[in-house]
Amino acid sequence: MCELKIRYLGLREYRPVYARMREFNTSRNSTTADEFWCLQHPPVVTLGAHASSQHIHSGLSIPVVPTDRGGQVTYHAPGQVIIYLLVDLRRKALGIRQFVQHMEQAVIDLLDSYQIIAQARTDAHGVYIKDAKVASLGLRVSGGCCYHGVALNVDMDLTPFSLMDPCGFPGLAVTQLRDHGIGSDCQQIHTELAKQLYNQLDYKEADIEVIGQ
Repeated sequence: MCELKIRYLGLREYRPVYARMREFNTSRNSTTADEFWCLQHPPVVTLGAHASSQHIHSGLSIPVVPTDRGGQVTYHAPGQVIIYLLVDLRRKALGIRQFVQHMEQAVIDLLDSYQIIAQARTDAHGVYIKDAKVASLGLRVSGGCCYHGVALNVDMDLTPFSLMDPCGFPGLAVTQLRDHGIGSDCQQIHTELAKQLYNQLDYKEADIEVIGQ
């Protein structure tokens, strides 16, 4: 059995992808390979299962989609690298806290390869360069398996973040790789981040499928 399938899906609308993630998790069984879905979304704001719409300020004209992931409010748009991790945590013998730490470390190691020092925070999951958030995390665990994943800001319009409390924290600064001198495009960063996650989660083999870029 192939351990992992990595799918490069290009630019996809959020709602159909969200529905497909839930369907995949519901229909998978103990022999189903894990999957990484590497993609970008058109502009959309998503709310976690227990998020408050009060964290969205007036003037925001971007579609808002409630979801079942953890976390509060965040923003997706072209120029942001997203990897959804559809992983059987039982098969990996990982608890959710360990899994989140692996996700954060994958981003930290990626940034370290560009000589950028980043860190996680105990009070707010994600990855930060100094005090500015560069990557957001959100997961849903059901039946011992997870979905949703990590969003890394690469080269995008950050303006909509100013019309919300990112991840529920008023005034939280948000940054992106371009602002730290990284010129790699999203395709390259997707490949590099998928490799870091592959290593962190100790996979031995993967099938790669490129559907869109």
